[in-house]
Amino acid sequence: MPALNDRFTGTVRDITSEGAGVVEHASGQVFFVPGVWRGETAEFRVTGFKKRTGFAELVTLLEASPDRVQPLCPHQGLSARHCGGCPWQFVTIEAQLQEKEARVKRAMARLGIEHRVLPIWPSAQPFGYRNRAQLKSDGRQLGYVSAKSNQLVAIADCPVLTEKNRETLRGLLASLPNPALRPGKKQQWTTVDIDEDVTLDSIAVNRRRPFRQANSGQNQRMQDWLAGRLATADKTAPVLELFAGSGNFTEVIAAGGFPQVVAVEAVEDAIAALQARALPNVRAEVGNLFDETVVKRLARANAAAGTLVLDPPRDGFSLIAPLLEGFARLDNILYVSCDLATFARDLQVIQARGFVIEEIQPLDQFPHTPHVEILAFATTKGS
Repeated sequence: MPALNDRFTGTVRDITSEGAGVVEHASGQVFFVPGVWRGETAEFRVTGFKKRTGFAELVTLLEASPDRVQPLCPHQGLSARHCGGCPWQFVTIEAQLQEKEARVKRAMARLGIEHRVLPIWPSAQPFGYRNRAQLKSDGRQLGYVSAKSNQLVAIADCPVLTEKNRETLRGLLASLPNPALRPGKKQQWTTVDIDEDVTLDSIAVNRRRPFRQANSGQNQRMQDWLAGRLATADKTAPVLELFAGSGNFTEVIAAGGFPQVVAVEAVEDAIAALQARALPNVRAEVGNLFDETVVKRLARANAAAGTLVLDPPRDGFSLIAPLLEGFARLDNILYVSCDLATFARDLQVIQARGFVIEEIQPLDQFPHTPHVEILAFATTKGS
């Protein structure tokens, strides 16, 4: 069996959900390797083991994929000196899209619904799309954290940021060294959150900005998708929206002409922001959606709902089963997911409750990363 620091030659046979290449050693031991692509042959060095899984790093690329390209960003790379934010920037955007769509289809094949997966929606802008970011600083440097360590990687630019955010970044860099960005005694660095609404004068360290979808163009497509599916829903029945945030999708639902929209979110500040928008027929309330007692109460209180809209965090919605037990006339479920594994888990529960999965729409929310966003439409009136 291979040992730590051993070198071996192999070919990448697959890509993991985290974006690493899967390489099999002659002994049968499988290794995960960042920075390589399907079909590439290379020399690797063993860097560690965890239970039955091995980890290795690229030493010498012997046969490159035809999809491999030179990264646009000078900070992209594999070492502790490189930014870990865009690990797939070394391959074409077309190859990235193919890999993401194929991964969704493989996951849905286990549920027998791979034929429901539609072609992935690419981002209109593979670069210059990111409308928000969290930078880190020690007062002397500003940048992101390396994927291989907890180390701050200083940057001079970030081409995935929108031009407005790049302008803010340039201003912050010009201010260095900056005592206002210096961390406290027990801090490794300060965090600096920026978005399209931030100016240099309004920068606040260690203060998270309100959540927003980081790709405005793709967020608009998700909103349009939701509006299209809601157009055919029963307009006489209420809608229950869970994980509503500050109303990114609530405004779309409110425009649909439903008699009532109940929007639930655990974060009080988000609900306060949603209430301040005074959307028509919307009742916003705080609720812990990972508390079974709360979820069962919501199901009873909203038993007449005809449509359920979900946009959970990466953990998915582990309490979807007890929630679905409480409805009397629920016809449609619209599920927005940012994690394929928990999405597949929850979809299996939805299927078991008699819903037919009519449509699964993947989209590329974060180009140059393994992340894939998924939209799903499930109904009791399936074709």
